[in-house]
Amino acid sequence: MLPAHPARTAVPLTIRSLASACLLGLLAACASVPGDREPDDNDEDPMLSQAGVPHAVVPEAFITTRTPDDNVDSPALWRGPDGRALLLATAKATGRLMAYDGDTGESLDPLGRRGTGAAEFDRPNGIFVVDDLVFVVERDNQRVQVLRLPGFEPVGHFGGSELKQPYGIWLHATAPGRYDVRVTDAYMAGVDADDEDIVPPLAELDRRIQRYTVTIDGDTLQATQVGSEGDTTAAGAIRIPESIWGDTAHGRLLVAEEDTVTGTALREYRLDGRFAGRTIGEGLFKAQAEGIALWQCDDGSGYWLATDQFKDRSLFHVFDRENLAHLGAFAGKTTGNTDGVWLHQPGTANFPAGVFYAVHDDMAVAAFDWRAIATALDLRQTCTASMPHPTPATTRR
Repeated sequence: MLPAHPARTAVPLTIRSLASACLLGLLAACASVPGDREPDDNDEDPMLSQAGVPHAVVPEAFITTRTPDDNVDSPALWRGPDGRALLLATAKATGRLMAYDGDTGESLDPLGRRGTGAAEFDRPNGIFVVDDLVFVVERDNQRVQVLRLPGFEPVGHFGGSELKQPYGIWLHATAPGRYDVRVTDAYMAGVDADDEDIVPPLAELDRRIQRYTVTIDGDTLQATQVGSEGDTTAAGAIRIPESIWGDTAHGRLLVAEEDTVTGTALREYRLDGRFAGRTIGEGLFKAQAEGIALWQCDDGSGYWLATDQFKDRSLFHVFDRENLAHLGAFAGKTTGNTDGVWLHQPGTANFPAGVFYAVHDDMAVAAFDWRAIATALDLRQTCTASMPHPTPATTRR
């Protein structure tokens, strides 16, 4: 593995921000620099135990070893030709990728180190695995870096000319070695007198999503920016973006609006980048909309999963893939304060029907067996299974 990068000199937090963070119990924030604060950080910690939201409880299959100093954000799974399940997760504070056995949760040697060079990261956030490639969004390097698995060889990077404060990523292959890539950008308009981020005015929110065509041939990467996307109306604008996911069969993008002031929910965009005129889960999300995933079948059916980031235990809402109707929600026994999620539908040795991964409290990754989720909410376990006609899962606690 690459050697550790020397620690950077920390700039002291203000007394106000340090006291606030410590009172909230955010131990990682107390040990970090002011730039560690995210635009979506809140001064309150909503609790599922106090929210009164009906949900099913699904026990975690495992939770990886907790590493609070890493500030873990988003997971992704790569399954090798030999069936090996390599679970990766971005570590914002230490500038590396955590690695685990995706079937057991066993910790493996981390990948990369903090820096600006190849196979180095500065505040890595979003992550996406496709084919034998891993795309890593780096907020503070203002780029997306691509590496090849399993050897972790650098392929290249892109976005440095356009991205200001990138976070989330979704992409799909349009041809062998060719990818349509969306990256969310949470650029802000400075800070106010209380050192809080200022959301830009509506007219300046037209670049919340940067779109690229990326072609990879061997060790050569070519990337072309094909446009910036973002609605500028009060109904369709995304004030604080991060998580994004798409559905090519239905021509749909879902983007998490994390701004609790205007109302946290999911904005529906079309694949052409235009607002579709609908916000999903408005009033349903009580904490903060976060990670998004899609369980999909070839006939167009399936389920959307979206996170509501309660501090004590995260809630995962399930929506119908086609009509976006709410089908229910579940929470783990332990998993809380979730940022990124990843759904691996094809299955692994220990999770033959698929597995849903969710970050736990900035320091670990939890795994949920899809069979357990499907049983709890009366969902299909496989695409060949018939669609159930359940009593609404939202009646459960």
